[in-house]
Amino acid sequence: MTKYLRFESPTFMKRIKGMLGVDLYRLFHTPMFYIFLAIAAIIPAMVSAMTMMPDQNGNTMEPLYSNVWQIIAAKEPLYVIRTIADYANMNMVFIFGGIMVSIFIGNDYRSGYVKQLFTTHAKKQDYMISKSLVCAFAMACMCITYFIGGTVGGLLVGYDTAVNVGSLIIAIVGKMVMSIGWASLYTFLNIIFRRYFGISIASGFFFGTGILIIGVAAIVERLSLPTGFLNLFLYGSSVNACLMSNIGTLMICLLVSAAWAVVYNMLGTKILSKSDVY
Repeated sequence: MTKYLRFESPTFMKRIKGMLGVDLYRLFHTPMFYIFLAIAAIIPAMVSAMTMMPDQNGNTMEPLYSNVWQIIAAKEPLYVIRTIADYANMNMVFIFGGIMVSIFIGNDYRSGYVKQLFTTHAKKQDYMISKSLVCAFAMACMCITYFIGGTVGGLLVGYDTAVNVGSLIIAIVGKMVMSIGWASLYTFLNIIFRRYFGISIASGFFFGTGILIIGVAAIVERLSLPTGFLNLFLYGSSVNACLMSNIGTLMICLLVSAAWAVVYNMLGTKILSKSDVY
């Protein structure tokens, strides 16, 4: 009796597990990851140390912050940035993260890894999902080092430490959750600009600053309209994770981040499937 060997394709979970293992290995074995972790810690510590800055008239000096935790999150949702103190919080991680993701994915194309990968592993969706998850993990780690650096800097300067602990924790977790949506956006941008390394970095920096949403918010505010709908956008939800956060805030961050991750992974997969990835 002739016996036939039956080869079964790996399941989705096995494929993702395999790609995640490779991407995590590459992440942990590149100096770039640790450099960005250090940057995420040093920048808030330096900003916290800037205890004085000129007032609007340029005559006297006043503290940049009044509380240690304002370097972590704004006191309230601020869609329109009025001072550097409003902007300089954990949302800066999403700017650093955009640059890091561009370098990480850009190395795939410059090294020829992508060509080798898609020769043996044809699932473009797996590539998008794995890269988004690994980059989200890296950005979440940057949030942790940012928290450590910002807290140490604020304590050394002597800022007040009073805070609603529950709101602070939710704000931090909310921003870490937003890493999933941001990483998916940056992965998608790098798929679009995969042939143009400099442009991919610039696009990550541009979107990370949230300039588009800040501009929309300025118009909405001028028209005296409510700004709550801006929570539907990545930057809006990131800003909403503030020192007044509650469980509802965390749920918004979860829903928005997950929705953007799904959308960008689908779009990125479609682009990879219909174009030359090399």
